[in-house]
Amino acid sequence: MSVSSANGTMVIQYRDSFSKAVAKNVIVVVIGISINYINVGLILTFCKHQIFYTNPRYVLFIHLVVNDMIQVTLSLCMFIISYTIYKINASVCCTFILMALIMTENTPLNLACMAIECYIAICFPLRHAQICTIKRTLILIGLIWTTTMLSCLPDLFITLATVPLDFFHSKIFCLRKTTFPNPIILEKRNITYIVYLIVVWFVIFFTYFKILSTAKTASSNAKKAQNTIILHGFQVLLCITNYISPQFQDSLIQRFPENSTDSLFAFYIVLMIMPRAISPIVYGIRDTSFRKYLKTYLLCKSPQ
Repeated sequence: MSVSSANGTMVIQYRDSFSKAVAKNVIVVVIGISINYINVGLILTFCKHQIFYTNPRYVLFIHLVVNDMIQVTLSLCMFIISYTIYKINASVCCTFILMALIMTENTPLNLACMAIECYIAICFPLRHAQICTIKRTLILIGLIWTTTMLSCLPDLFITLATVPLDFFHSKIFCLRKTTFPNPIILEKRNITYIVYLIVVWFVIFFTYFKILSTAKTASSNAKKAQNTIILHGFQVLLCITNYISPQFQDSLIQRFPENSTDSLFAFYIVLMIMPRAISPIVYGIRDTSFRKYLKTYLLCKSPQ
């Protein structure tokens, strides 16, 4: 079957051969389980050591990890469902799509907040403890969720107001455009993504160049922070590219109809899976403190 992504959910439209369908499902399941396995290790490391859950930087990071776990799990479930059940109840699909949309929009905002925290730590080290507290970090996470929910929930309200209620009891092929078909929703989505693009990239570039100027005369911590911002920027680039993925997918299907299933599958791996694999690399491997404790849980050793 062919694959297309609806902001974090994989869905199927056309038939693949049995062997190809099995191969794609195995690849997605293996990658998804691997990422979540590492993420579970990160969460255990975070919860069992006070050095992490009393540090705003790691609180923001673990929020990103949990967000990515939910996103990967949703994507994995939708992929398998679309190959087996094909059509599902519209209300269930609506729930999946809304959750996927919220998680998709959470990621770049969370990365922007992590970049700001990194900027404050390097450029204002003496005030960092006063500005970046756990309480303020939790409030910031609450603001992230409020922003994304205010962005996504109107899709549901517009749909409830414009389609008959029988629609939510029917079975549909689960896509965002079939679940929320009103053209007003599409216009709202485009405006929202443009605003996200401008705000998040402004934050990434501002913090990067500020840290860059500090790194010329400061310690190696500033240079490490500079590299971290670059990785955040790459992850944001992949996330924001996902915002315009429907246009890319349509053009791929039109230009390469005979290979559309494979092209869209590769598109899904690059844009939906890769950004979720970067977070464990940034903090699970690059961060010295996390790396020391993470080995305990990933290798199933007894903590010392």
